Amino acid sequence: MPAHFIITACFLLLFLPTPQSRRLSYALLPFVLFAISYDWMRVCPNYMVNPIDVQPLYETEKAIFGIPSEAGTLTPNEYFLQHHWPLLDFMSGLFYLCWVPVPLAFCIGLFLVGKRRLSLRFSIAFLLANWLGFAGYYIHPAAPPWYVMHHGFEPVLDTMGEVAGLGRFDDLVGVGIFHSIYCHSSNVFAALPSLHSAYVPVAFLYALIGGCRRWVKWLLAIVSMGIWWSAVYTSHHYVIDVILGIFTAGLAVALLEKFLLRWSMTKKPLEHLLSLVE
Repeated sequence: MPAHFIITACFLLLFLPTPQSRRLSYALLPFVLFAISYDWMRVCPNYMVNPIDVQPLYETEKAIFGIPSEAGTLTPNEYFLQHHWPLLDFMSGLFYLCWVPVPLAFCIGLFLVGKRRLSLRFSIAFLLANWLGFAGYYIHPAAPPWYVMHHGFEPVLDTMGEVAGLGRFDDLVGVGIFHSIYCHSSNVFAALPSLHSAYVPVAFLYALIGGCRRWVKWLLAIVSMGIWWSAVYTSHHYVIDVILGIFTAGLAVALLEKFLLRWSMTKKPLEHLLSLVE
């Protein structure tokens, strides 16, 4: 795929020129591994490992977070499908576009202001959050809300990715940004947990750990909440998915900071890796 060559070229452009750029490439290496890991799921789709959860997740969402209406109880996604506005359509698209660029910018920013070890610790935790989420996809394959809206409760294995409510953003700006992203989706039955909801919170937690400026913490908190809301507003995730995504972020940070950096089996290799960015 062209994206693979672009990622490889960008990494080599950082790695080869100078010692300084090489240190930055080490800090960003987990992002490269994330992209590779995501595509590995094409080799063995999660729906080949375990049954797909379609109706039980939908019914649980409705039971816990259902919204009463004249037509009966609606999930939050169904409610927003009936009640959406151009300004919120635009804002939801802007927030959703932040899912990887903001963590990537945060990592580079930490490196540039001299918090190099922290930048690599963050990117490692970012990768761990992905691996935990990918494990969740295989343990419990789950359909997103838009799947139920379009296909009902019967699993259709060759279903293509869908922009759902994010298509309204594409229509507003006149560019098929999300159409181009979701047509390359590795697996549509990978909604639980919502990793879109996990990425920026990992950055927020490291902003707290690293004593970053107050405006950085506020910005990351606002973007995190905006993505959580957008995930539900655009029918890409249930509230349950979002909550588990937030939990995944916290688990990844705790796993690295409280266990892997202290456990004798992993402490020395990680310390050696962290020393490469200094």
